[in-house]
Amino acid sequence: MAVTPGIFPTFFLSGFECSTFHWKRQGRRDLVAETQHDRCVREDYALLRGLGIAVAREGIPWPLVEQAGVFDFSRLEPVIGAMSESQIMPIWDLCHYGYPEDLDPLSDEFTDRFARYCRAAAEYVSGRTPGPACFTPINEITFFSFCAGEWGWAAPYLTGRDHRFALRKALCRAAIAGAHAIREVEPQARMVNVDPLVYVVPPADRPDLADEAREETFKDTFAAWDILAGRDHPEFGGSPEVLDIVGVNCYSFGQMEYREQGPHQALGPRDERIQPLADLLTVVWERYSRPILIAETSGLREGRPAWLKDVMEESLAAMARGIDLQGICLFPAVDMPDWHTGEWLHNGIFDLVPEGEALRREPYGPYIDELRRWQKTLNRVTVLDEDPFSDPVNLEEVRAAAQRLQMQPDRDWS
Repeated sequence: MAVTPGIFPTFFLSGFECSTFHWKRQGRRDLVAETQHDRCVREDYALLRGLGIAVAREGIPWPLVEQAGVFDFSRLEPVIGAMSESQIMPIWDLCHYGYPEDLDPLSDEFTDRFARYCRAAAEYVSGRTPGPACFTPINEITFFSFCAGEWGWAAPYLTGRDHRFALRKALCRAAIAGAHAIREVEPQARMVNVDPLVYVVPPADRPDLADEAREETFKDTFAAWDILAGRDHPEFGGSPEVLDIVGVNCYSFGQMEYREQGPHQALGPRDERIQPLADLLTVVWERYSRPILIAETSGLREGRPAWLKDVMEESLAAMARGIDLQGICLFPAVDMPDWHTGEWLHNGIFDLVPEGEALRREPYGPYIDELRRWQKTLNRVTVLDEDPFSDPVNLEEVRAAAQRLQMQPDRDWS
């Protein structure tokens, strides 16, 4: 069998919630601190090693490392040390909804400052962690634009569709400038541009909203990726190489019923209007012909193993069609709080159990068992060896398994 090495050392990846938004006018949030990943980083990476996962999405918190143009990346030292010890490769997330408070994201200064920050961050981490250099300049540009540009949940607290469109365009321009700045430092750096993969339908009793639902599905979903790829607003400097790896986030609430005001209503797990994930991945592939990564996916509570089963079946069905799927990121590795209520979501590989002031990492056994089942089916490692980068993923083995298993797409998002 021919060897087609993957971009990443393992087919399964993970990551840690790292939002740093200024939230609901209540102040700066730091989800890395709230989940105690900053205190438990060595333990957290050791847990990934034991799961056969060698890649983690990890944040560099822009608003916390830059003050008025002065950078202090010293908070990354424990993270870099733990990655080196555990041989975990990062995908560095450079803007996870947070930016310095003295900046207006709609301004030219935002683009210039972001590019300087990206260059400085790349210089700081260059050559200090295992594996090839990978970055996500701005996480979920589309969702960021909804959250902070139309719904007013986070800074800059804008509302209305026009503000959403303006913020989306500004974030795309900054992300492109950031990608170019990173590659001035690391010419071979890979970009993983992450956004939700969604499908929107009109309410059953409102067929008049079909056009609006279709626009969100087939235009808004792809607008940011189109700009990054240079298909739209080419004056910003986008290109297929800037778009690079298309990171699609896949959650059950990504298939929705259209609402004229506010967030849409998630479809139920067996709604007949649901579209198979394999079909949605096909749309992405046919539009861009770029490598695809499922950059985030997870179920909730007891539904986690069933969700992984469904995502795996759909992903293999997509690979059997010839789609270049490079991996699946089980996100988050450890649990995270609901942004609105603070309640634990129970969507991680490990739940967080309060013990005094500490948060103990408690493995959710059924989820891990399902991961192990798929690792065995695909002939993937279950525990990392000393050098997980010496033997890269042979994607032909995964594609051969996809052809052998012949998974059939379905509309049941369990």
